[in-house]
Amino acid sequence: MNRVGAVIMQQMLRQRMQPRQLQRCLEQVSPVEQPHLSTFTQLRCTSASAANNKQVTPPRHDWNRAVSEAERIVGYPTSFLSLRWLLSDEIANVALHLRKLVGSAHPLMKTAKHLLYNGKNTMQAWGLIVLLVSKAAGHAPSIPDVEQDKSAGVLHSQRALAEVTEMIRISHLVHNSVVNLQSGTEAGQDTTTYDDMSFGNKIGLLTGDYLLGHSSAELANLRNQEVSELISSAVRDFSESEFIGERDEQNNPLPFKPGTFQRPSLTVGVDFNEHDVMTPMPIGQVMGNPEQEWECRNILNAGSLLGKSCQASLKLAGQSEQMQRHAYRFGKHLALAWQACLDAESFQSPTLPPDATFSLVSAPVLFHLEHDPSLYKLIEPGKKSVDLVDYNQIHKEILAGPALAKTKELQRKHTEAALGVLQHFPATDARQALENIILAMQDL
Repeated sequence: MNRVGAVIMQQMLRQRMQPRQLQRCLEQVSPVEQPHLSTFTQLRCTSASAANNKQVTPPRHDWNRAVSEAERIVGYPTSFLSLRWLLSDEIANVALHLRKLVGSAHPLMKTAKHLLYNGKNTMQAWGLIVLLVSKAAGHAPSIPDVEQDKSAGVLHSQRALAEVTEMIRISHLVHNSVVNLQSGTEAGQDTTTYDDMSFGNKIGLLTGDYLLGHSSAELANLRNQEVSELISSAVRDFSESEFIGERDEQNNPLPFKPGTFQRPSLTVGVDFNEHDVMTPMPIGQVMGNPEQEWECRNILNAGSLLGKSCQASLKLAGQSEQMQRHAYRFGKHLALAWQACLDAESFQSPTLPPDATFSLVSAPVLFHLEHDPSLYKLIEPGKKSVDLVDYNQIHKEILAGPALAKTKELQRKHTEAALGVLQHFPATDARQALENIILAMQDL
């Protein structure tokens, strides 16, 4: 085969040629060379025709790959669970005592497992999000060179803020693992597990207090009063989220009984006052509407910290007020989209796995209560303990209704909102990494 025939074959291998294009290319080949190409041409034409008839499916995005690429962009992994922390005396002592709880049923062990394995069901990449937002927005020219980490494209103060964000978030999760052992509770009357529960509570309180106290010291070292107010208000929001609605004896949240509140107008906004972050959210104005109530709970419980941390990182960089508000909105919508993704995950299979549970204030439950208020009869036993609820029956009822579709629509709403806010940031590799993380979250 001469050189022309070889070139034709290379073109057919490298390009997705249609049958008519292949025919025009073959006209350039001499009759001696055509037998060598006939078999290849038939195979290629058949493959091209099949590809035309087959519906193209969009590519799936890998979460772990998206996070790894994002960590490379900002320099190195941001989690405070690094070698520097794991080798410290305080954390070593906590790990030593934590081993005594192995085999017990204390909730702290489940929390520690999620933190250490850092799977897709945890959102411990919050510090990474803060750094990506910081790098995507850039910093003011007035920032001195000594404050810049030029290899990563962020400020040293922004990296410290990212660690503070993760410490506060994890301290909140650890504190939530504390068991109510008052004498009137079932856990307080169980003499067989009381010692383990009491010891686990001590470890949980000490660990959570240590992380929260150390984060406060690191926050003070930033020497920025406005940033301190922002993050402090997010800690306040954590506390406020624990007092919304009814609770069982272990402070697990329960939904309001349908009809308790008059359904408010959808024009009522679910957010903080942008001009005064210290003003609490108007909770009473949104109760009774499932979507707004869900947003209120999860903004206070998660979206506030991520959004205000992103806003604070741009404040440290000397960015404009408008860019700071964009950063807050992005963090808030990303946290809400992530929570909607986690809420829907429990309802992806037709049956609930053995011993599996889900939050009774998750989006599918709230949406189904609006659709069928009689579901509340299955939730009422949870007023004493959520362990008394028939989760399998609730799971079955929700799958038979429109709640799951509404939850997925809620996730799309906040995903699109987060992507829309990103368009206000310059087109950089950091912005692309944030977009990849959002798209990967859609495919979880």
